[in-house]
Amino acid sequence: MSLIEVENLTVTFRANGRVVRAVEGVSLSVTAKESYGLVGESGSGKSTILRAICGLAPVSGGAIRIGGKTIPTPRGRAFARQVQMVFQDPYASLHPRHTIDRTLSEPLAIHGIGDSDARVMGALDDVGLPRNFRFRYPHQLSGGQRQRVAIARALMLEPGILLLDEPTSALDASVQAEVLNLLNRLRDERGLTFLMVSHDLAVIDHMCDRVLVMQNGRAVEELSREDLSGARMKTAYARSLFDASADRMLGDLEGTPA
Repeated sequence: MSLIEVENLTVTFRANGRVVRAVEGVSLSVTAKESYGLVGESGSGKSTILRAICGLAPVSGGAIRIGGKTIPTPRGRAFARQVQMVFQDPYASLHPRHTIDRTLSEPLAIHGIGDSDARVMGALDDVGLPRNFRFRYPHQLSGGQRQRVAIARALMLEPGILLLDEPTSALDASVQAEVLNLLNRLRDERGLTFLMVSHDLAVIDHMCDRVLVMQNGRAVEELSREDLSGARMKTAYARSLFDASADRMLGDLEGTPA
């Protein structure tokens, strides 16, 4: 049975007096411990799907189920124990006036979970940050370090599912690889299920078992990792994304000093 099921999802906004269908009739399923990717250009609706799952975007049609059960509105504490989200911008997602200790211990306090000192220090260990970072503020950390804190916060309640919205796109290339490898390690160690958004097929290829290509709010094509690695796309749009990603990677290599 699928752990995450999205069936015929439609998300509609009103903007400037007109109706905008950000997502239209999208279906997908993710099995337990799988890493599933959503890829497409800006405005394709991929991030809106994550926000709809979290209750941050208005669902106007379709169904979302976790573990076979339709998720409630509002989501509530039980949902937060199952599903957590890591956002694109690690600085904007962390409270600038809260220490890292407060950021990590707050979910525990809300859910009545004790032993916060040991849990916070263990979380810092898990994401590769020194324990003395505990009483620093976000502005005292690098972008990669802040994203590690955001990942640690998402794992404090020990959820089984992480929703990852472009988790490395705001980081330098060298730091991106470190954070992606961290996420892969945590997934293996904890048996996590990932639903990951990216505009970059190279990132998706590194991280995901399957990928759904999105365009203008609609699902275009689903690919396995093998199909993606072998460039076996059936649609012209998926092929154009692959070619653009390959061109970017080539440009990066040509720009690297010998």
